[in-house]
Amino acid sequence: MTLTLDYSKALEKVEDLAYIKHLALASKEILEEKSGAGADFLGWTKLPEDYDQEEFSRIKEAAKKIKGQSQALLVIGIGGSYLGAKAAISALTNNFHNEMSGSDDLKIYFAGQNLSQSYLIDLYNLLKDQDFSINVISKSGTTTEPAIAFRIFKELLEEKYGDQAKDRIYATTDKEKGALRDLAVKEGYQTFVVPDDIGGRYSVLTAVGLLPMACAGIDIDQMMEGAKAAALKYSNPKFEENDALLYAAIRNALNRQGKDIELMVSYTPELFYFSQWWIQLFGESEGKDGKGLFPAAGSFTTDLHSMGQMIQDGRRNLFETVVLVSKADKDLTIKEDQDNLDGLNYLAGKTLSEINKKAFEGTYQAHVDGRVPNLLVEIERLDAYNLGYLFYFFQKACGYSAYMLGVNPFNQPGVEKYKANMFKLLGKPGY
Repeated sequence: MTLTLDYSKALEKVEDLAYIKHLALASKEILEEKSGAGADFLGWTKLPEDYDQEEFSRIKEAAKKIKGQSQALLVIGIGGSYLGAKAAISALTNNFHNEMSGSDDLKIYFAGQNLSQSYLIDLYNLLKDQDFSINVISKSGTTTEPAIAFRIFKELLEEKYGDQAKDRIYATTDKEKGALRDLAVKEGYQTFVVPDDIGGRYSVLTAVGLLPMACAGIDIDQMMEGAKAAALKYSNPKFEENDALLYAAIRNALNRQGKDIELMVSYTPELFYFSQWWIQLFGESEGKDGKGLFPAAGSFTTDLHSMGQMIQDGRRNLFETVVLVSKADKDLTIKEDQDNLDGLNYLAGKTLSEINKKAFEGTYQAHVDGRVPNLLVEIERLDAYNLGYLFYFFQKACGYSAYMLGVNPFNQPGVEKYKANMFKLLGKPGY
C-alpha cells in the first residue's frame, strides 16, 4: 500500500458519484490534453519523470556545501515558495529539529512569509551570532514580504562576511529575467530555476522545495520516486481505479449537495504544515468566480477540544478529508501505575499509536453519525517516498477538481487586489 482512498462514508448514494462521473472524465481529458485555461502551467504533471537531472545534482551539492559552511539555513519565500518545503521538513524531521542540543543537523528557519516586525527582529537576533546561509525564493524578486526579508538578512550577511557573503546566498528564481535574477548575476549568487510552466503552489517538487528539503537531510531521490509512482498511478483512464479523479469527483458532488467547507484532518502534528500547503493549493486554485469549497484544517485530537462541538452538532455544511498514517516509526507504551490516581491503568500495555488510532475510530464514527461526510486518505508511513506520492496525489486531484468547477486552476487574479490597495497606502510609485 502507498495510498488508499476510502469514500464509503462520504456519499449517501452511489448514484451521486455516477451522476458526476462524466464531468470528472471530461476534466481529466482537459488536463491531460492541455486544452483548458492555464494549460501553459502544467509542467508539474510530468515533473517526476521529466526533470533537469543536472540541476537536481546541483541541488544536492549545494545542500552539502550549505551544511558544511553553516549552522542554519534561512529560507526566504511566501506562499508556494515556502509552504511545500515547510510541509516536508515538518513532516519528515524531528518535531523539535531546531531545538535539538548537540545535534550537527542544519537548523532551518523561514522568513518572508509575513510582515511582522517582532518575528523578523527576533529572527535577526537569533541568527546574528550564528553562521548561516540564505536560500531566497522568488520568481520576480519583488514580492513585498520576501523582498523585505531578503534586504534585511542580506545586509546582515554582508556585515558578517563581507565579500564572502555572496557564497552564502542561493537564489531560486526565474531562469532569465526579474529583479532577483539580475541581482544574482550581478553578485555571483548560485542560482536554481523556478520553471516557467509551473506555478508557485505546484512547485514543491522543483528546486523551490527540493533545496530546503535536501538541506534538512530529506532523501529527495525518494521524494521524486514517490511522486513518479503517483504520476503513473493517476494516469489511469478508468474512473473507478483513479483515486485522484475519484477524490475530485466526490468533493464536487458534496459541494453540489450544499457542503461548502472541506476540513482536512490529521492525527499527527507533523502534518500540520502539510495541511497548510493543501489549503493554499485548493484555495488559490478553486476560489474564483464565486465558486470553490473553503479549505480549512484541523489537528486532532487537539482541535476536538476546541472545534469538536461545532463539527459534531453545528451547521451541516462541511465534510472532512482525513489523512492517516498507518504505520508509526516510533512509539511509546503506557506503563501501569501502582496508585492509578489518574485512572489510566486500563491503558497499561497499549502504545500511543494504538490509543491515537482508537481516538480516530471513535471520532470518525461520531462525526459520521452526526451526518458529517468523511473521506479517508491513508498512506503507509511518513517518509520521503510516501510524502512525494501524497504531494502529487493532491496536485493532480486539484487540477481535476478545478476544471470540474469550470475555473482556471493556475491563476490567482484576486490576490492582486490586496496588493494594489497596500501599495497605494504605502505610496508606491504608480499606485
